[in-house]
Amino acid sequence: MVTLCRSMNGMPSQTDRPIFVIGCPRSGTTLLQLMLHSHPRIAIPAETRFLLPAYASRRGFGDLSLADNRRALAEWIVGRKETKFHDLGLDADEVVEEIVAAPPTLGSALGTVFRAYARRFGKPRWGDKRPSYFKHVDVLRRMWPDAQFVHLIRDGRDCVASLKEMPWYTLDSYHAICAWREAIDYGRRYARRLGPGSYYELQYERLVADPAAELAGLCGFLGEDFDPAMTEPQEIARLTVPPKKRWHDRTQDPVTPGRVGSWTQRLEPWEIALAEAALGSRLRAYGYEVDGSDRPSASHRLRLARVAAHRRSVQRKRAFRDLLVRHCEPGPVDCRLGLPEYEGSAHTLV
Repeated sequence: MVTLCRSMNGMPSQTDRPIFVIGCPRSGTTLLQLMLHSHPRIAIPAETRFLLPAYASRRGFGDLSLADNRRALAEWIVGRKETKFHDLGLDADEVVEEIVAAPPTLGSALGTVFRAYARRFGKPRWGDKRPSYFKHVDVLRRMWPDAQFVHLIRDGRDCVASLKEMPWYTLDSYHAICAWREAIDYGRRYARRLGPGSYYELQYERLVADPAAELAGLCGFLGEDFDPAMTEPQEIARLTVPPKKRWHDRTQDPVTPGRVGSWTQRLEPWEIALAEAALGSRLRAYGYEVDGSDRPSASHRLRLARVAAHRRSVQRKRAFRDLLVRHCEPGPVDCRLGLPEYEGSAHTLV
């Protein structure tokens, strides 16, 4: 039987471990997701929308040792348009019954959905990709303590240029600059706390310049054999990327470094000056060249500082609310799929 969280002796197994792709939005995480999904053992869907909302609403779902509550959670996942469950191509009724029969924890319920998705492709290992996960690694590790995190980093100026052109991006360049800086700073903390067995960084520019070499290194981290099919994700993209997501059109073409450095034509001079002033030391740390000769205006610097302060306030409030909820959670949240006491039989608490 495929396990998701732990091997039969209760210890993490390298090839059981969930994989989470993180990074600043528009850093190439969709490309990396498709590359990983092209591996014969790994299944990673396009962005799902139920994981973090389910965690945030965990008190509302109540004690999951009660089968009725597990069913309510399962029906919430499969029945709401906002969760994007329908994009997974799974049988909703079957998934509901699997969740009801799963161990009575939130991580087990959510892991059951991803396991079903991997099973659809005949694969034993699952993952998930959402750029915003870089802010929620602690939450993900609560549910999957043995998870592995792959942080894709791209030149922050290219990320800002790409973000401001997205039809779904309702913020501005100030927020985009802050988002990249936050992703880098979160990543530095995770690198120290998680260690080399759980956290891995790779750069978009190197990935598109030499996919085979970069993916071979990534597979080494994941404990998997490299497969050449990973370098041709356009084959999977043509089958899995919805036409409505036209901003992902390039994923259906062969991997190319053609967009590297395109920020020079896509950003306004004031945006370049502000981005390089705010991100300069971090850009240089990853080998990106920074001119820095043009200084941003005082008004632009002040606006950026205010946006950054607002974002920090929002993040602190979210963390505080989560801390309060942790003190009155109705039950455990860690994934227990694959533990010996749950293997071979459905959970029977009612």
